[in-house]
Amino acid sequence: MVPYWDPRTQACLPALTMAGLPSRLDLIEAFEKADDHQGVAGRHPGETLAMLELLTAVAYAADVYPETSSEWRTWVTGRRPFTDVADWLRQQPDEQWNFFHPDRPLFQNALLAPFMNQHGVGTSQIVMHHVGDYVQLFDRHHLHHGEPLTAADAFMAVITQHVCGNGGRGMIPGNLLGAALNNQAMCRAGHRVHVTALGQTLGDTLRLNLHPHDGDPGSYNYTWTDRPRRSFTTKPTPRVPDGPADLHSILGRSILTRPTRLPDGSWGVDRVLMGAGDIVDLTHTGALQDAVIEKNAPLKASAARALWREAHSLYAATARREKGMDLYGRLATLPEGHRVTLWTVGLLARPGKLIAWVNDAFPYIPGRETALRQASEEGCAIAEYVATALDDAAYAAWRIAYPNPKPADKQSQLARFKAAGEHFAATEPLFHELLDEAAEGASVPEALTTYATEVRSNAERFLTARLRSLPPSSQGHRASTEAREKLEDNLNNPRKAPPYLRKEQLA
Repeated sequence: MVPYWDPRTQACLPALTMAGLPSRLDLIEAFEKADDHQGVAGRHPGETLAMLELLTAVAYAADVYPETSSEWRTWVTGRRPFTDVADWLRQQPDEQWNFFHPDRPLFQNALLAPFMNQHGVGTSQIVMHHVGDYVQLFDRHHLHHGEPLTAADAFMAVITQHVCGNGGRGMIPGNLLGAALNNQAMCRAGHRVHVTALGQTLGDTLRLNLHPHDGDPGSYNYTWTDRPRRSFTTKPTPRVPDGPADLHSILGRSILTRPTRLPDGSWGVDRVLMGAGDIVDLTHTGALQDAVIEKNAPLKASAARALWREAHSLYAATARREKGMDLYGRLATLPEGHRVTLWTVGLLARPGKLIAWVNDAFPYIPGRETALRQASEEGCAIAEYVATALDDAAYAAWRIAYPNPKPADKQSQLARFKAAGEHFAATEPLFHELLDEAAEGASVPEALTTYATEVRSNAERFLTARLRSLPPSSQGHRASTEAREKLEDNLNNPRKAPPYLRKEQLA
């Protein structure tokens, strides 16, 4: 029997019902029941982003999208259904949606088939929350001996790799289709922080993010061999997508899976091959609809700064928007009180090594852009200033506690008194409360005063806890006193401290 598995009719997309219960949807159900579900819910933010990209691409391919900003607004406020996308999916040829088609496997590269038996590796190769550097061990899975995957799990792994795959050399010989086959570029989700406008339902989310396009939606990438592709003999020149259907369905990897029968008789995957994929230009307007620009470049994920500490850049984007020209401009045209959540997600990685996903969510309400920008800018400034003040206080304690330090020991000694880590962890929920109050119409100065009072009180408490390790001697007492006074002076500095932090302001 020829292997067959079709995501249009096979439950594969993890989702949440409106009651918050887990669910699994096939592609047709995802559109027919879009407003009966909160949204899709992957095992990590990248998987969720990949599912949203898939659904967006299918909607464009079905020719179901707004052509103008005015039409987009009508779609969003009128909650236009997506049943016509479901109908389009039903009418598609079965062979086009067969994940295991021998010549045109869905979202895969059949050119790798002659090499599968000799060079195929374990299924963990394609699973992003298992694979570390595509070669070694990660999460207790070995890439040569991965357990078979169900067809649904393999499908989810493949679409996630296309959107989120990390750069680095793949575990595939470079002489199969060309020397460049194992030079895997970072896929589009790793280049910058992506912002998705989330609504109350999956349908709302899709409507919010289907940016208007006047013209042909472009080519949908069903399989590698359905259009001329790059070769692997040389490094390719990035191509410009021919429309949004193309952009949102880019095959960022050459992947092939080998079908096998699982013990329950269903189809699964036991071996995989993965190498370099399509290289596209992501600098054009269509690819930057949601980009947060900071210092003339899209915002990237950082291991040193959590996304909430960059919220001021996000709200600056909502204030700088050009009406109707990008996501933020369109959101501003919605009726006042139409609350949206801006979900930000980025990948911390270096070539050949995944580190972590970072994501956060921020409120947005049309008409409250100025208040949200003020709250985020001043709230972030307060958090950063207090962290610096805590570092200065730590230095004051260290200078007295260690009068003759070895240079090599300085950082570890200083770390004993540094409380910035606790400060940022405790400030994050306070910052989100501040934004929620600003979004709901509270007085921003009053909300900032409450926020600053709690941040200051926490900082004093965290420093006190760090100083408890000092010995009960005159030297220890002096180090503690110097550190407390340094923090107090910094927080009350009339020239440098944010006004909401200073005691005369709080009084």
